[in-house]
Amino acid sequence: MLLLCALASIVVVNCMYYLLFSKFSLLKQKISTNKETYPVSLIVCAKNEAENLRKNIPLYLAQKYPDFELILINDTSTDDTLDVMEKFLENDPRIHIVNIQSNETFWGNKKYALTLGIKKAKNKRILFTDADCYPASKDWLSEMVSHLSEEKQLVLGYGPYEYKPGLLNTLIRFETVMTAIQYFSYAAAKNPYMGVGRNLAYTSQLYYTNNGFMSHIKTPSGDDDLFVNEAATKDNTALCFSENAFTYSKPKTTWSSWILQKRRHITTASLYKPQHKTALGLYFITNLLFWLLAGASFIFARWELAIAMTTFRFLIQYIVIGSSIRKLKEKGLLVFLPILDLFLLLIQLSIFISNSHSKPKHWN
Repeated sequence: MLLLCALASIVVVNCMYYLLFSKFSLLKQKISTNKETYPVSLIVCAKNEAENLRKNIPLYLAQKYPDFELILINDTSTDDTLDVMEKFLENDPRIHIVNIQSNETFWGNKKYALTLGIKKAKNKRILFTDADCYPASKDWLSEMVSHLSEEKQLVLGYGPYEYKPGLLNTLIRFETVMTAIQYFSYAAAKNPYMGVGRNLAYTSQLYYTNNGFMSHIKTPSGDDDLFVNEAATKDNTALCFSENAFTYSKPKTTWSSWILQKRRHITTASLYKPQHKTALGLYFITNLLFWLLAGASFIFARWELAIAMTTFRFLIQYIVIGSSIRKLKEKGLLVFLPILDLFLLLIQLSIFISNSHSKPKHWN
């Protein structure tokens, strides 16, 4: 009986999190009524991204917005990245280049490059993406920045990965959409904690008010989520999850490269505000306990009661998470939801254990 009581308690906690996530699943995208088109600076940081820039710069320049500049940052590339940028510069005066030399003494990796790009920006409103990302439509820029205002100084967007067949791609897209569901839901609940640099907008005023990336400048990554964790508030944060405002990226193609990427992301999460670390940690722990207690209850307790509780939990999960998955246009994930949930949980657990034993000093 004690085992079933423990399972029931964990199911209740799980469902409380799904109630939180319903803040996003039930949310309607607000259409901005602001018809003014303020000048915008679009900043793209690139390190050895020559091929992606050849394909993506034309998509940035084709955005249907009357007044924007494109700031391209060459972050110590060793390929033809700078040459590609200069070729486009010859034909479009909206382009400005920030070239970071490899022999410079810089103290923040990508954060240093972004700092110089932000200083180069002549406009108050700034939109960020990565060189390997491309917009879903020509309305991406206008839809993202339309949510910026005197009150809303930061806009969280969605950056999905391209669909490819295979388990790795399915898991990458599932982890991406689950991360988005969480940060959108917390923000909708007036408690924003992170965003992704693949699709993020904020004002230079917010950047300078928070002293840029100085509080975490020695951390190699986190120019996006750590900045949002520090600067976002219940009043200054807006959400943009319109399909036209997505930015798509090519996913990792090997397990080792994806695991390394996730190890890096987890190191930044350890620097979140205590309230966010506690909430995110509790979600992970209670998910893990659910699977352990459910399995034990089927074997050592009344299996019919265990089935009833797990079925209820899965039903709530399907309703809430399923609605969000459909909202974010991620195909092929819902049918495998419990399996993907367990698989991702086990991978995250292995990453936590791996990081606790050794943390690489440098991330590629």
